[in-house]
Amino acid sequence: MPKKKHILVVSQYFYPEPFRINDICSEWVKRGYQVTVLTGIPNYPQGKYYEGYDLAHKRTEEWNGVKIVRIPLTARGNNSIGLACNYLSFVISGYIWKCLTEIKADYVFTFEVSPMTQALIGVWYAKKHKIPHYLYVQDLWPENVEIVTGIHSPLVLKPIGKMVDYIYEHCDHIFATSPSFVKEIQKRCRDKNKVSYWPQYAEEFYCPVDKKYTPEIPDDGMFKIIFTGNIGQAQGLEILPKAAQKLENVEFVIVGDGRNKENFLTEISRLDVQDKFIMIDRQPQEKIPELLACCDAAFVSFMDNELFTKTIPAKLQSYMACGMPIIASASGETKRVIEDAKCGLCSDIGDAEGLCQIINQMKQEDTQQMENNSREYYLANFEKKKLMDEMEEHFMKIMPYEK
Repeated sequence: MPKKKHILVVSQYFYPEPFRINDICSEWVKRGYQVTVLTGIPNYPQGKYYEGYDLAHKRTEEWNGVKIVRIPLTARGNNSIGLACNYLSFVISGYIWKCLTEIKADYVFTFEVSPMTQALIGVWYAKKHKIPHYLYVQDLWPENVEIVTGIHSPLVLKPIGKMVDYIYEHCDHIFATSPSFVKEIQKRCRDKNKVSYWPQYAEEFYCPVDKKYTPEIPDDGMFKIIFTGNIGQAQGLEILPKAAQKLENVEFVIVGDGRNKENFLTEISRLDVQDKFIMIDRQPQEKIPELLACCDAAFVSFMDNELFTKTIPAKLQSYMACGMPIIASASGETKRVIEDAKCGLCSDIGDAEGLCQIINQMKQEDTQQMENNSREYYLANFEKKKLMDEMEEHFMKIMPYEK
């Protein structure tokens, strides 16, 4: 049998934090790879260490056959200073780890949701050991820095841009989550052929399930629209309380947590629409399909920024895998996918009146065809096995298995 390789995964976020890299690593183990993940102490999204984890406990673990190494980092907290310290502490710890570790991998895979700085660790390790480095880009930098921090000064953004160019230059292949991301990354690369589109998939437990109402989501005859995931500034959820003021017989089910949750709840109270929202704390990912099944449509939105016209959010694949009709306050790539799939309706970002119109339109429609289209498009374009096979082909091109 061919001997498969040892993959070092660099990801600031990993199990029990709810990111898709968890499933990717588990799948590599099933395919015969040895997988080591270099990550931090879990603290996303609430900004404090998870119970049972700290600088002294659970610094190494094994999960689903994956060896996990946790290096020190500062928890995110709930402000920009805390977030900056979180980003910086991980890369400093990663540099020290790179210098001291005896772990020998055959290639490095960096899973990049912000911060991009974590990819420096992958670059440094790959250069030291003269092995291939793969990068999976979920967030574009420096664009994302401008959005999160509100900083627009070239004195800050230009050095970040140079860091990004350095990282891209020292990757053997770069995967991106949307065609628009591919184009943006290619602008910064001399070798444009090393950038390719590799969309996100949804874990296998995301699938259609029978409707079974729960105590959290009762059968009260209301048209229910669900949002799941991080409640942050980038998600643009402040449009929902505005729309709720104008809608009848509609409830919004919000499942998740995040740094902007308190502001969101304040806005709901300010507009006096508490009776139109069901708030559910962050849930295990495996429970999301049954919560989706209790609702009539799933919601995607963004804040009004050009970057998000280029983004396909991971939750879109999760919704589609479960056969959900989609309501979106979105444009660009997300709108393209929804319209190509014929699985939902879109209004312009930030347009509360337009959102009300498409919600009322969907309330009047038989959504069965949208449900079928959603699931079928997912299977045709985002199915896990097909995508993981494609990834493995890239590994083989650069470093074939030993015989």
